[in-house]
Amino acid sequence: MLRALDIRDMLIIDRLELTFQPGLNALTGETGAGKSILLDSLGFVLGWRGRAELVRQGAAQGEVVAEFELPEDHPVHAILAEAGLPGGSELILRRVNTAEGRKTAWVNDRRCSGEVLRALSETLVELHGQHDDRGLLNPRGHRAMLDVYAGAEPQLAAVRATWTEMARARKALAETEAAVAAVRSEEEFLRHSVAELDRLDPQPGEDAELDARRRMMQGAERIRDDVARAFALLGGDGAEGALADAVRWLEGVADRAEGQLDEPIAALGRALIELGEAQDGVTACLEALDFNPAELEQTEERLFAIRALARKHEVAPDDLSGFADTLRARLGQLEAGDADLADRRAAVQTAQAAYDAAAKALSALRREAAGRLDAAVMAELAPLKMERAVFQTQITPTDPGPEGQDAVAFTVATNPGAPSGPLNKIASGGELSRFLLALKVCLSGDDSTRTMIFDEIDRGVGGATADAVGRRLAALAQGGQVLVVTHSPQVAARAAHHWRVQKHVTDGQTLSTVLPLSEPDRIDEIARMVSGDVITDEARAAARSLLQA
Repeated sequence: MLRALDIRDMLIIDRLELTFQPGLNALTGETGAGKSILLDSLGFVLGWRGRAELVRQGAAQGEVVAEFELPEDHPVHAILAEAGLPGGSELILRRVNTAEGRKTAWVNDRRCSGEVLRALSETLVELHGQHDDRGLLNPRGHRAMLDVYAGAEPQLAAVRATWTEMARARKALAETEAAVAAVRSEEEFLRHSVAELDRLDPQPGEDAELDARRRMMQGAERIRDDVARAFALLGGDGAEGALADAVRWLEGVADRAEGQLDEPIAALGRALIELGEAQDGVTACLEALDFNPAELEQTEERLFAIRALARKHEVAPDDLSGFADTLRARLGQLEAGDADLADRRAAVQTAQAAYDAAAKALSALRREAAGRLDAAVMAELAPLKMERAVFQTQITPTDPGPEGQDAVAFTVATNPGAPSGPLNKIASGGELSRFLLALKVCLSGDDSTRTMIFDEIDRGVGGATADAVGRRLAALAQGGQVLVVTHSPQVAARAAHHWRVQKHVTDGQTLSTVLPLSEPDRIDEIARMVSGDVITDEARAAARSLLQA
C-alpha cells in the first residue's frame, strides 16, 4: 500500500509531500493543473519509462521518494531477497534525475538498478487507463489473469511438471539417438579395427620383449665365433683338461708333501666347479645365438605390425590391448543402443501422454472459467450503460509450452453482430474505460497487495454511468487501496479521501500543488466539477447530495 509520496523539483512541482490512505483516494482538479505529473513522478520512482525531461526548469536535479507499507506475505520480499536488498514491513524507494538526464535509484537506502525498480513495481502498483500497455490492455497477460480467475494453480503446476518431465525425456532420447548415430557412423571402422587387433592380439610388454629379441638375433652372427672360441678354450682340450691334469699330478704326490698340497688341490677343485658353471653359461649363450634366420624375420614382422597399429590408433604399443577393449565396448553400444532407444521412446510417449492429459484438463478449466468471466463482465457492463456490448474471452490453440497449449485474449464488440477485436482496437475512449473497469472488478478477487491506479477511467461518461463507475471503484478499494484521477463528480464523491490538484504562480513561475480536502472543501470542489468556474448554491446542493448518496 502506498503510504507517502515526496516530490521535489519535478516538472512544475517544486516541493510536494502527500500521505495516502487505504480505500478510494480521488485526485481532482482542472485540466492542466498537474494531475498527470503526479502519475509521471510515481512512475519515475517505480522505474517506468516515461517522459525524457522531468527535472523542473532551473533545478539541478529532481527527486521522488515513495513509501510503501508491506504485509508479511507480500511478493516484494522475495524480490528484495533475490536482489540482496534489505527488507522489512516498510519499503522506501528513492530516485533522482539530474538535469543532464542521469538517473540513480535507491531501495531502503541501498543503490539498485532500474530493472529492480521495475520488478518491484510489478507487485506494488497496477495502472489502468487508456494508455495502459502494462495491465489489462496487454494481451500477453490475459492468460495469467484468466488462470488466477479460474483458480488454476494446481492444474498449472501439473502442466509445468509434466512439461519438465517431457523435456527431460526428449533430451535423454536425443542424447541416446546422437550417441547411437555416432557409433553407427563408425561401425565399419570399429569392426575392421577390432578384427585387426584380434588377429594380431598384442600383449602388454610384448613390444619391449620383441625388440630385445630382435637386437640379440641381429648381433648374434657378430659375436657367436668369439663365444665359440672361448668355449673351446674352456673345454677338455683347454682350461678344463689342463686343470684336471694338474689336480691328478698333485694328488699323486700329495701324501709325500706332508699336507702342503691339500689347500692348493682344494682350490683347484673349486676352480673346476666354477669353470663348469662358466661352460654351462657359455653353452646357453651359444644355444641362444644359434637362431633360425626365419625367426628374425618373423620377430621383425610382428614387432613392426604392433608398432604400425599403435601409430595408426595413436596409442602406445603396450596400450593396444586396452584400446581393443574400448573399441569392443563401443561396438557393444550398438546392440545396447537399440534397446535404450526403445526405452527412451517409450518414456517420451509416456511423458507426452501425461502432458497432453494435464494440458487438456487445464484447457477445459480455462474454457469453463472463460464462460463464467464473460458472464460476469457482461453483468458489470449493464450498469455501465454498455448492455449492448459483447465481451468474450477467446481461447485458441497455440504451441504447447509449460503454461499449456492455449492462447487467451480478451476481446470486445461494441454492438451485437459487430466484429470483435482487442480491447484497445475496438472500443472508444469512454467505452474502453468502462470495459477495463468491468473487467478489473471481475478479476480483482482477493488481491489487495497492490495499489490500483485508474487514470481518468471515467472519461466520456456521466450521470448514472459515472455513478456506477464510482461505486465499482469504491468496491474495488475495500480492503485495499485505489487511486483515481477523475473529472467526474460522481466518482469523486465516492472517495474516502480527496485531494485537489491546482496551479499557482509564484515569482513568475507556474507551480503545481496538491491539497487534502476537508468535508466543506470537498463540497466546493465537487460543486466546481458539477457547475464549472462559478459555484452556485444549486451546485453545492448537488455536491452534498452526491456525497450523501
